[in-house]
Amino acid sequence: MISELKKKVFGIGFHKTATSSLAAALSILGYSVTGPNGVNNPNIAKEVFDIASRLVSKFDAFQDNPWPMLYKYLDQKYPNSKFILTIRSPEDWIRSVVRHFGGEVTPMREWIYGVGNPVGNEDIYLFTYERHNKEVLKYFKNRPDDLLVLAITEGDGWEKLCPFLGEERPNTPFPCKNQAGVRERWEKRKGKFLWQKYYLLRHHLLNFLSSK
Repeated sequence: MISELKKKVFGIGFHKTATSSLAAALSILGYSVTGPNGVNNPNIAKEVFDIASRLVSKFDAFQDNPWPMLYKYLDQKYPNSKFILTIRSPEDWIRSVVRHFGGEVTPMREWIYGVGNPVGNEDIYLFTYERHNKEVLKYFKNRPDDLLVLAITEGDGWEKLCPFLGEERPNTPFPCKNQAGVRERWEKRKGKFLWQKYYLLRHHLLNFLSSK
């Protein structure tokens, strides 16, 4: 349900920039959140503005696609809104995009990048991602109260988000969703633990056999 007291908040960072974490954080703050929207709509390029208009009337906050592509339109149509650009290093971003989407093609990515899958098209994806971030920063360069740049994967959280939105900081950790890096570190630790168990058992077995 939409809150009449809350300003519209548009997450305009590209997918795989911790948009799920942003959505979870906004939900904790009491915002009704939607996104991604229209990913598999074959007519997304033609229908995106109609889709956006319908959804903005129903929700407080918006993240992931197609919202990054609409920030100028949204800024003009919904004045006094807040915009959040989630970012991560280009190297980490493209690695995450390739790992997550692989060779899968969607109409949304065809519309955004001109090609539907990132594998073999990494340069195109990186160019589009970096261009978007630069254009957003240029568009909002004299409006610090309207744009927040949030590097969630680098540790940004409540200390930046809450003052920007005028919200009290919740007594809960900032949510971290879908972090591949966390999963990778866990896999490494798990592998190290299993090897340690293997060598310990091997050591005990050799000691046992040598005592016979």
